[in-house]
Amino acid sequence: MRRWTTYQRLAMATLLSTIGVVLWGALVRATGSGAGCGSHWPTCNGEIVPRSPSAETFVEFFHRATSGGLVILTIVMAVSAFRTFPPRHPARGASVGSLFFLATEAGIGAGLVLLELVAENKSLARGWWMAAHLINTFVLLAWVALATWFGWSDTRPRVGGPHARKLAVALLALLAVGVTGAIAALGDTLFPARSLAEGVAMDLSPGAHALLRLRVLHPFVAGAAATFLLYLAAHLASRVDSPQVRRIASWLGGLVLAQIVVGFANLALLAPTWMQIVHLLLADAVWIATVLLAAATFSVASPAAAELPGAPEAAPG
Repeated sequence: MRRWTTYQRLAMATLLSTIGVVLWGALVRATGSGAGCGSHWPTCNGEIVPRSPSAETFVEFFHRATSGGLVILTIVMAVSAFRTFPPRHPARGASVGSLFFLATEAGIGAGLVLLELVAENKSLARGWWMAAHLINTFVLLAWVALATWFGWSDTRPRVGGPHARKLAVALLALLAVGVTGAIAALGDTLFPARSLAEGVAMDLSPGAHALLRLRVLHPFVAGAAATFLLYLAAHLASRVDSPQVRRIASWLGGLVLAQIVVGFANLALLAPTWMQIVHLLLADAVWIATVLLAAATFSVASPAAAELPGAPEAAPG
């Protein structure tokens, strides 16, 4: 068994840390802790480190602290990519993309705090900001996942071919699921229901808040996307002559089925905080699997490792 290179370790640590920060951010929203540091940023209630913080302040401050640690880790990963790989290697570009979208992620988070679009704020503007936040988060996860992938890959993928359109539709569909899901989760937090029937009545009420009316879209968008992803996974597994593609397609199919079960459970249980976190974790996993499926599919006919001097040896499996 070959040892992991320094870059591979850094990339995997960065990917796992990014997922962790994203999940904690969902906890901030679900617990109404977004105003835990007041309308101050980057300080917390005017302090670098809050003294005797409340529970809400701790949750928000911990999110900021771990986000700062992620910035440092991503910078180290990018430096390692430039030290490890030759010019124009895709790992370099992916690490730069990770840094860029991590910066925009921080900017959106700061905007939410400074504009006070947190805690009990029920404005439609908050919904749009949450949608932008979700899209940026998914793009960030895609870049970090690709930065990790290229640490093992000995190919330079070329976007195109007979499957490109289907993969593009899948990625766009998942963005739509993510946006509607972020709005639905915000609606669950701001307008909790005591029963499923009460929740449905709230959504269908003529005077329902805009966030509640938008919440209705999520199950339909998610159902359509899940159906297409299951078709795509089976299609690529049978049409692309690559063990990697077949393996990732199998993972994707399993993750989609698990997400369907969790989605129904989340609805039936009235979206408790812990279930929202599980639901988001699976959503992130489905997104990453789809991104890697695209990377593997586009790599099948790409140039071999001989064209990429300095690339690390691939890990087995």
